[in-house]
This record gives sequence, structure tokens and C-alpha cells, in this order.
Amino acid sequence: MLKRFIPFLIVAAVAVPARAQGRGGQPPQAPPAAGESAGPREEFAGAAEEKISQTSHTIRVDGREIKYTATAGTLPIRLDNGQVVARMFFVAYTKDGEDAKTRPVSFLYNGGPGAATIWLHMGSFAPKHVRMADEGFQPAPPYTLEDNENSLVDVSDLVFVDAISTGYSRTTPGNSSQQFHGQSGDLRAFGEFINVYLKTYNRWPSPKYLIGESYGTIRSAGLAQEIQDRHGIELNGIVLVSSLLTYQTLSPAPDNDVAYASLIETFAADAWYHKKLPADLQGQSLKQVVDQARIFAFGDYMAALTKGNALSDAERTSMAQRLARVTGLPQQFILNANLRVTADRFRKELLRDKRLTIGRLDGRFTSIDADAAGERQEYDISNSALQGPYTSMFQEYVKNDLKWETDLHYPTSGNVRPWTYDQNRYMDMTEPLRSAMTHNPFLKVFVAIGYYDMATIMGGAEFNFTHLAYDKQVTDRVSHGYYEAGHMIYIRPSAHKALKNDVAKFIQGTRAQGASRTTSQP
Repeated sequence: MLKRFIPFLIVAAVAVPARAQGRGGQPPQAPPAAGESAGPREEFAGAAEEKISQTSHTIRVDGREIKYTATAGTLPIRLDNGQVVARMFFVAYTKDGEDAKTRPVSFLYNGGPGAATIWLHMGSFAPKHVRMADEGFQPAPPYTLEDNENSLVDVSDLVFVDAISTGYSRTTPGNSSQQFHGQSGDLRAFGEFINVYLKTYNRWPSPKYLIGESYGTIRSAGLAQEIQDRHGIELNGIVLVSSLLTYQTLSPAPDNDVAYASLIETFAADAWYHKKLPADLQGQSLKQVVDQARIFAFGDYMAALTKGNALSDAERTSMAQRLARVTGLPQQFILNANLRVTADRFRKELLRDKRLTIGRLDGRFTSIDADAAGERQEYDISNSALQGPYTSMFQEYVKNDLKWETDLHYPTSGNVRPWTYDQNRYMDMTEPLRSAMTHNPFLKVFVAIGYYDMATIMGGAEFNFTHLAYDKQVTDRVSHGYYEAGHMIYIRPSAHKALKNDVAKFIQGTRAQGASRTTSQP
């Protein structure tokens, strides 16, 4: 939830535009030879998927019993001619006995592009979540589902939605899914879904929120403008979990040094966690280390990078020494990389002396590669650690607890390639978000950042929002939260609790009547 597309990516599977993929992305695939299959047979939503299942449940949150209704099913997606071209799968959790006029409703989704919403659904704010091992690490099978004490159902109704071609969302027979495999089509589909949901369940008066993760944050930025312009829907708030607004910060190139500078804070955080920094830095708090890395990254380091090959030998050596100090990498390795270390090289190099690589989605995780001398990691353990528990528990939960059945497969990473972008180089949703916020002077944004996340890096998110706008009437409506966790902030119990509390306060704060247009969030 960017640059190189890794097979079987989950929430963090953010991909770059086709043109950017040439700088380290997956190369184009050759067409299948004669007689070979081009891929799995495409599935479509039929009459069986039109059913809706409602079940009653109870949970205790903060010592209070909450009765809620779970609604599972699909809603039709129509285009301008009124034809149903797709059906999007959702699970909604609505607190019983609440007035829809005052009860918030939040729409939640993952990213990819191509990621189903199983990760947010089974990990973050739903009334049930997967039990992980201590600190969010991989549990031993068999896996279990448990009540989620950090559910948001006490604060907001929750609607988890799968993107088309992921999860159980499909086009209808005779309609191509490719029209939704791209920036514009994806926004159109989600906008139509929200419009239909509000109409079907009489939620037009409700305070409305978007909660997206990874590429889902890019989606939220564009979706805020889409539903505002096409459907007249105004939001109260947007929560961006593991945020990204532009691929510029994740696409290193000879003329894009911002991407290298954006990585340094995360490098420092991961090096601190694995105790690879000098003693004086290692003895400081994580926040203190990251704060120093931020000043260095967008100060002296960025200035040195902009000099390019005009940098003197003495300046190069001095900068390599300073980079080694804050990243835990060998000085010579940094020099060999021309002071520009990519994220995949960092993950392989940091613990090479222990024959370990660190996770992309969560730098706390470590794994063993077949080749400790290799250039890049064999796989991402912080991805695969969740794949088994989440996938098995979700499908069992939908069938047995929510009483919704289908013969469709549930791809957690759908086949949405090629993904079509409107921009030629860097996918960028900064301007649509700014526009939505200026049209709606009450719209507020909360940005949740994991220190150990190398998929949507904190330096990149910070750079995005320092360039969102230059007027305090917009910038004062953006607030940030930092968590000692990775991309899936919620898998670490302490971070999960803090995230829930912060999002709950954010939602409650945006509902204040007569709130000032420039009120800052806590």
C-alpha cells in the first residue's frame, strides 16, 4: 500500500505507472505462445452474487457491550447508460439503535492496485480480527479469529469494500473488467459504490469518511474529488493509513533525488530497531533518531544530491560517512552506490553479516534468503507472514459467521495488469485532494505513518503533505500520527490501540458543530 511490483503482494502492493516501471519494475511479459493459456479464466458476478445476508452480533469495546448488524453482499455498479456492469462485494457493520442522521459511516479499502480489502478487514477496525503472534509476528497454524478490542464500531459504522477483480467483486457477464483496471475507472467504480450504498441504506444524512490504506490512500485523494464532482457527496474526514499521494517519492531516477532523500528516515528507523547505529544514536529514542535523520535527509543530504557529479571527492567521502552513521550501512557500500541507496538494496545489506534480510512492509521482520550474497531479497517475510492467517480466516468467517456464500474465488491480489494511469510519469493525487479540501472547507485529513514501513515511506508522506497547499486554511486541517510499526500498523498491538484511539478522536473531532475551518486535529 509504488515502484517494483512483487507477485502476491498484499496491502502494500502499490505499483508504478508503466513508464516508471522501466526503472526497476517488473518487465513487460511476452504474449503467450500458440496453444498456451493467457491466464486463469475470468469469473463474473451472476445471480448468486446478488444476495444480501444480514446477521446479528455483539461485541464488548472498552468494557461496553455493542450490538451490531453485519451485512454482507454486493451492490450493482452502473455507468451512464444505467446498465449494471459490475457488482462490488462489501461487508458493513452497523451499530444497532443508532440514528443514521448522526451516526458516522466510514468506507474502508486496501490498495495494490489489485489488493483485496481482506487486510484492513481482518486486521484493523472490524469487530473481528486475526490473532497474530506477539508483536504482530507470524502465528503458528491453526489460526484463530477473535473479538477486536480496537474495533471502530463504537465510533462509526464500517463498510469494507473490495475493488473490482479482487475479493468477491466482479464485472457482470459480457462486460470487460479492464475498464476498471486503471486510475479513472477505479475511482468511478468506488464513487458509484458509495453513491449506491448511501441511497440503498438511507445514509445520505450521515457524517461520511474514507479510510484507505497504501494505494487506497491515493484512491481516497482522487475519490474525494470524484464523489464531490459526480455525486455531490461531501466528506467530513479522510484517514490515510500508510500514506502515498505521488509516486515521485518512490521512483528513484537520475533526475529524481527526492526519492532517495525520502528513504533516509525509514532507513534510520529500521537500523535503530536492529541495533545497527552508533552507540550515541542507539541510546536515543526512535523519535529522536528519526527527527535527526529528517533534518539531515532534506537538508545537507538533499543539497549534496542536487550537485550530482559536481560533488567533490572530499564532499562525497564526508557525505558517505554521515550516511553510514544514520543508516547503519557500510561507508564503502554507500560510496559504491553513488550515495544513492535504494530500498531493496538496503533491506538486503543492513543485516547481511547475519545472513538476514528485513521486511519491506515491516522492517521489524527478518528472513533467510537462499543466497546471502545476493543483490535483493528473495521474498518479503512481512508480506507472507499474514497471507496464510488472513486468507483462511476470512473465507471461513464470511461463510460461517456472515452466512454469505459464493462459488467465486477470493483473490487477495487480483490480476489487474496492466493498470492504466492518467499521468505519463508520476502518478500524483496531491492536486485532487487539495481541490476537494478547498471546495469543502470542513474536510479534514488524518495521516497515519508507520516508522518501519518501507512500502509507503514516512519521508515520502511528509514530502507529499508539505506540498499539498500553501494556505493555512488547508494545511491546518491535516494532522499526523506516528506509530512504532510497519505498513500494517494494526498488526502490532500497542500501535493498533494507539491508531484506533487517534482515528476515533479524529472522527469525533470532525463532527463538532460549527467547527472552525482552520481547527487543527489533536
